[in-house]
Amino acid sequence: MDSKLIRVGIAGYGRSGCDIHARWLRNVPDQFKIVAVADQLPERREDAVRDFNCKVYEDYHQLLENPDFDLFINSMPSYLHTKGTVDAFQKNLNVVCEKPLTRSVTDFDSMVAAATKAKRLFAPFQNSRFYPFFTKMREIIDSGILGEILHIRISYSGFGRRWDWQTLQEYYGGNLLNTGPHPMDHAIMLFGDETPQVFCKMKSIQHFGGDAEDFCTITLHGEHSPVIEVLISSYLAYPVGEQYNISGTYGGLTGGYRELKWKFYDPQEAPTHDFWKPWSRNREYCKESLPWIEESWKITREDYDPFVYNSKLFYENVYVALVNGSELVVKPREVRRQVAVIEECHRQNPLPKRK
Repeated sequence: MDSKLIRVGIAGYGRSGCDIHARWLRNVPDQFKIVAVADQLPERREDAVRDFNCKVYEDYHQLLENPDFDLFINSMPSYLHTKGTVDAFQKNLNVVCEKPLTRSVTDFDSMVAAATKAKRLFAPFQNSRFYPFFTKMREIIDSGILGEILHIRISYSGFGRRWDWQTLQEYYGGNLLNTGPHPMDHAIMLFGDETPQVFCKMKSIQHFGGDAEDFCTITLHGEHSPVIEVLISSYLAYPVGEQYNISGTYGGLTGGYRELKWKFYDPQEAPTHDFWKPWSRNREYCKESLPWIEESWKITREDYDPFVYNSKLFYENVYVALVNGSELVVKPREVRRQVAVIEECHRQNPLPKRK
């Protein structure tokens, strides 16, 4: 790999810009150097100066006026992701953009078009793609030992109320756009290449004045793909099993980001039976003992932090893409499919806006 320092400008030094992106980049000063930060809040600008001794700006437009950096990290509030990203491409910058990329395919295509015109890298920050458990899950599915995958249930839910800007539609708030891109990225990758049919129900309960949904359930289905159910609810007081549950014709898998377990049988080793007809034999029920094989996997490091680990793998990939022209793991065309599903979910559930 060529040795090159990537100079970075960050727009938005809040929860994501500071606690996810900058948190990792400070660990690799030989690859990335944060030279500029824009944030509306003066205390956050003070934090950036303290953290990186960098230039600071109140507005991201000032950051982009005469940029002296190579990579623009768009970690601004969600409603500014499309515009801020397009503005950065118009300054011939490479861009990492936080999720959600946008609410509509039209806006997403405008981002891709701007990147193509500028001949610059467009890297959607889908950090959950890099979870070790998801890599292992795909490996197990692709091996074929579970047979045909029929059904996948994913739950990114709990019981918790919110009262911040991410509860407002005008700021692209709501469970689907905030938490949703994590499980929806997994769902799209597990669904396959077929265009999914979508069913979605949303509800806005919001105890403190917000108007975006805080209950959302999505079902993806198709002729040749598994049925995938995704629950993103703020009102799940008790968990319904593990975070992921996969059903296949030879077995199944369950678990979450720290541990997976799966069991399956080899159809060549299973008992055979003569079909009973016309009726059951001696009033019996069908029963058998299958030669189950059970396996498991778990994270071995006790200090495992998914924010740090996933950011590490993401930015290692961004670095080699910028320096050597390597392919991105998270490809914009894959995220476009996710945006299309999210747009359809909102189309099916028009929610009244707060007056």
